[in-house]
Amino acid sequence: MIAELRALAQAVPLPPIEVVDVDADPTLKRRFSLHVPVLLLDGTVVCRHRLDAGELMRLLRQG
Repeated sequence: MIAELRALAQAVPLPPIEVVDVDADPTLKRRFSLHVPVLLLDGTVVCRHRLDAGELMRLLRQG
């Protein structure tokens, strides 16, 4: 997902990306352990497992 986000960022401006180790945080591990990788935008789940560029772009346009 990170590679896809970097490629997408070459075409469109994206907010800063912060990579977090879900396994290192007990709260995140309980919430997302079966859904890694997960992409959040302002705390909202954008997609799980694979990048959904369309959904990400839709949410960025709304914000």
